[in-house]
Amino acid sequence: MKIIIAPDSFKESLSAQEVAQAIARGIHQEIPHAQITMLPMADGGEGTLDALAQTLQGELRHANVVDALGRPCQAKWLRFAHDSAMIEMASAAGLDQLEPQDRNVLIANTYGVGLLILQALDTGVREITLTAGGSATNDAGIGMLYALGMRFLDAQNTELTPTPQNLSKIAALDLSAMDSRITDVQWRIITDVSNPLCGPQGASAIFGPQKGATPTQVDALDASLGHFAKLTAQHRGHDFSTQPGAGAAGGFAFAALAWLNAELQAGASWIADQIRLDDYLSQADLVITGEGRLDAQTAQGKAPLEVILRARSKRVPVIAMAGTLGVGYQDLYQHGLLAAYSLVNGPMTLEQALANASKLLEAQARDVIRTFTYSAIALSGRRSDE
Repeated sequence: MKIIIAPDSFKESLSAQEVAQAIARGIHQEIPHAQITMLPMADGGEGTLDALAQTLQGELRHANVVDALGRPCQAKWLRFAHDSAMIEMASAAGLDQLEPQDRNVLIANTYGVGLLILQALDTGVREITLTAGGSATNDAGIGMLYALGMRFLDAQNTELTPTPQNLSKIAALDLSAMDSRITDVQWRIITDVSNPLCGPQGASAIFGPQKGATPTQVDALDASLGHFAKLTAQHRGHDFSTQPGAGAAGGFAFAALAWLNAELQAGASWIADQIRLDDYLSQADLVITGEGRLDAQTAQGKAPLEVILRARSKRVPVIAMAGTLGVGYQDLYQHGLLAAYSLVNGPMTLEQALANASKLLEAQARDVIRTFTYSAIALSGRRSDE
């Protein structure tokens, strides 16, 4: 039996690779000789580098930069032999790096991501893929642009620090010190969202609250992003703020589109292509995917949906395993999901579930594969009797 295990990470618990390994252990307890291919997935958020490092055979490098609040941190990026790199913005400006009480969306910025980019440029790369997801920021990417040489001036020609609370004060942009290597690089940005920069579906309104923004701050931030978008349009001759996906990672994607000439691609789809998921599906009998929480948002473009859709096109059944099953997870059935299972097999706290996720996954995988295998055998037997 040939089985593909292609899950996303379980946030705050297990990486995608660890999830796949736990599921594989459970399957082998029931079917010792099963041919298992582990293809950890991601969609551009935190954990993307961990999911792809082994599959794509990139060199994982570390850099001392700063987090979204300017505190020293160690971030990582992937360097590939063919002069390309992948930078996970969440490793330098991630929401999961901040305790809830420390979140301050008015000062959080992407400067540390810019420092990562500089490190990659220093190695002579010609292609850079940026992941946009899991950020603590709502700065329209001005922190990253500041690291690359852009300066922001107020009405008195005084230089401003690159924080969201200063966005509305920017009267002019000074591009004289921009890093000249930017134009020599082919840029790509991947994300799992399609939100524009501003408006009721924009970065501030949809993602600001989870980063600590109050309703009043959301309105102010939205106006500030719009202000910076107008200044950008004056320089670039085009309004990038309405492009689907520009609002990803607090507008970080907007900065990449407008100032780096980046190509925006759906994260899960691009990653599935890179790991050659379709090639493996052609030989598979079963696919197991999953993520920490399976719900209606999963069906809006996250990694498990991409796996389900591609498996459906190959007529391969897909089972999903998740930490929890939230409202609307049944939407995935219409896209081709066969069944979904939650790890929580009895009363337990969230802390207990997170701490025991690996063991729970292993046990559930054993039960799931046992049910699937014997159901297939029974169905085959009934058909032969007809």
